[in-house]
Amino acid sequence: MNERPIDLSSLPSYRQPRRSLLSARKFALMASVVAGLGVAVYGFSPSPGPAGIFSSPAHAQVNNEVRKVERPIGFADIVERVKPSVISVKVNISEKLAKDDSSNNEDSPFQPGSPMERFFRRFGGPDGLPPGLRGGPRGGGRALTGDGKTFTAKVIGTDARTDIALIKVEGGSNFPFAKLSEGKPRIGDWVLAVGNPFGLGGTVTAGIVSASGRDIGSGPYDDFIQIDAPVNKGNSGGPAFNTEGEVMGVNTAIYSPSGGSVGIAFAIPATTVNNVVAQLKDKGTVSRGWIGVQIQPVTSDIADSLGLKKAEGALVAEPQANGPAAKAGIESGDVITAVNGEPVKDARELARTIGSLPPGNSVKLNVLHKGQDKVVNLTLGQLPNAVEAKADTGKGDDQGSAVPRGTDVPKLGLTVAPANSVAGAGKDGVVVTEVDPKSAAAERGFKEGDVILEVAGKNVTSAGDVREALDAARTDNKNSVLMRVKSGGSSRFVAIPLAKG
Repeated sequence: MNERPIDLSSLPSYRQPRRSLLSARKFALMASVVAGLGVAVYGFSPSPGPAGIFSSPAHAQVNNEVRKVERPIGFADIVERVKPSVISVKVNISEKLAKDDSSNNEDSPFQPGSPMERFFRRFGGPDGLPPGLRGGPRGGGRALTGDGKTFTAKVIGTDARTDIALIKVEGGSNFPFAKLSEGKPRIGDWVLAVGNPFGLGGTVTAGIVSASGRDIGSGPYDDFIQIDAPVNKGNSGGPAFNTEGEVMGVNTAIYSPSGGSVGIAFAIPATTVNNVVAQLKDKGTVSRGWIGVQIQPVTSDIADSLGLKKAEGALVAEPQANGPAAKAGIESGDVITAVNGEPVKDARELARTIGSLPPGNSVKLNVLHKGQDKVVNLTLGQLPNAVEAKADTGKGDDQGSAVPRGTDVPKLGLTVAPANSVAGAGKDGVVVTEVDPKSAAAERGFKEGDVILEVAGKNVTSAGDVREALDAARTDNKNSVLMRVKSGGSSRFVAIPLAKG
């Protein structure tokens, strides 16, 4: 059946609506709100006929404001100012040297696989060195400016640990330059990368600072700025600018499964660059402070076993004989918690802090020693160029001496034997002869041939010593026990959870 329309005015509950026209001003305000949300607004009027507000002064003002908001922010002015300060560097090498590209590069000062090592391995000579660093010049370097001019260039110095090289451009003067930023970029700040990707010089890309303090495993002084501005092959050594036109960092590496940009690039902070370049300009080399310790992070398990409230600081695995730390009385198991009054967050921060100080400086270290806080004063030595360590398998001598079966340590998943009973294992500690693959010890990296030197701060020479130390820790209601373990040529501390009962 057909429905009949109802006269609402006849209903008892019906109230006559108040009729009023929206003023042009009120409607303009409504339009500005809607326009600010990016919605197209068309004519509306509660009464027949146009409202007449779209030609009003209020509407004109709204349109002007919307245009200002919608106009994209550009970087043309910044690029125009900083781009002339960026040059491309090319190395001329002989045909013979180019053919020898795959030669041995054991003497290269750069970290194997680092961007600098790869660059000079490809362009700098058969041993991976830049021209003029060893054995005389290996060809002429060229610096290409943005306006097409070419100048000769030579290497003044390099620093393998930070992947930075300083070159001198000759034959010109009054080159434009950009200032190194003195501030620390904030996550979310704009960044412009300028470089020579795939040989396409003068390429500019934009993005933001994605993170800071990144450790990408390239060395003990990793402190990279992560940016998402596209950076590709050939961008290494190019600057990353902030919106003030200052260099916030030097692009050095990308994360990429394909070799192309995936929006993850890393730059060396300007503060690091400034420090390194100043030393290269002065001496041609970089000197770093050194205290002579093997250190490792303080994990939550290690913090628990040491009675620490927080998993912070740097745990000393082993002080180097006759090093500054050993001479000052620092021992294995100590935790360095501050340098010159500044708290140390972790082992990597300690390495960066000490490395940033010049040799010969006096420093004050706050140290947790056997549960007690103490202050140690020492004079920094100079970081050696290289530290070599030979692995010790601990599996018998050249005559094929058998490794004893050893004694099981209940609830630990390890079988151990006195170190002095295994040729090549030394005199101290107990050697791990077997590891239960399903045990907590296996999960924490114990392997056959490791030598356990201490358990809960006590020296051990037999399986009985290990058991006694474990029982004492259980009596003290410890959740885990700390062991000092020698593996190959280095020592480390490992926290093992204690099974109850």
